[in-house]
Amino acid sequence: MSSELLGLVIVVGVTLLSSVMYVVSGAYRREDQNEISDRGRFILGPFARNWLFWFLGPLERLAVGLRISPTTFNALGVAFGVSAGFCFGTGNLNPGGWLILLSGTVDVLDGRIARAQGLASPRGAFLDSTLDRFAEVGAFVGLAVFYRDSVALTIIVACAMGGSLLVSYARARGEGIGVICNVGLMQRAERLLLLGLGGILDPIISQQSNLDPGILLASALILVAAGAVGTAAYRTIWISKRAV
Repeated sequence: MSSELLGLVIVVGVTLLSSVMYVVSGAYRREDQNEISDRGRFILGPFARNWLFWFLGPLERLAVGLRISPTTFNALGVAFGVSAGFCFGTGNLNPGGWLILLSGTVDVLDGRIARAQGLASPRGAFLDSTLDRFAEVGAFVGLAVFYRDSVALTIIVACAMGGSLLVSYARARGEGIGVICNVGLMQRAERLLLLGLGGILDPIISQQSNLDPGILLASALILVAAGAVGTAAYRTIWISKRAV
């Protein structure tokens, strides 16, 4: 068994076991004091998202107890995103995929820690949103380097990056005129999940088949590009109909 496959098996095993514990312990019934009401829908459903919050609870409580600044987790998110881009650009797709997922994981923690510490503020919200874009751009730049020999796939990367930025921009501009918009299928969590799984599974699948390295990740990128551009267009129409 390859190291990439072994790592995936371990993570899947821990995920399944902890999900059972989450249900058996009754934790899924408890009200989450640090959750926000205007979060968009997650494609895997509320159970998966709430399980993740519960699973990260010990780390969250440790950070709150040690008074670690939420900005620290913002910076970690950028570091993981840029590191993922470096891995992608150098052809190390599996670690790049894990780093993308880590970037999204620490992004979950920053806002929750800020609310738990009573530090939530417009400044924090601005930093959170803006630094998330730095992390995504870092990852997409690495993907553009990896697919540099293919004009078509380089264009797909550009569309995925542009669509991702437009999804966030549409929401921000909508909020600026008083319209809260969190609709659409390809929000940040879905984009990171697809890219992360694509990077993780690509070398595993290519080793077990005749597929060239990068094909599976390219398929994930196509979904991200189409979904992000579509979500951005949908949000533009949705907000414009509700803007006064």
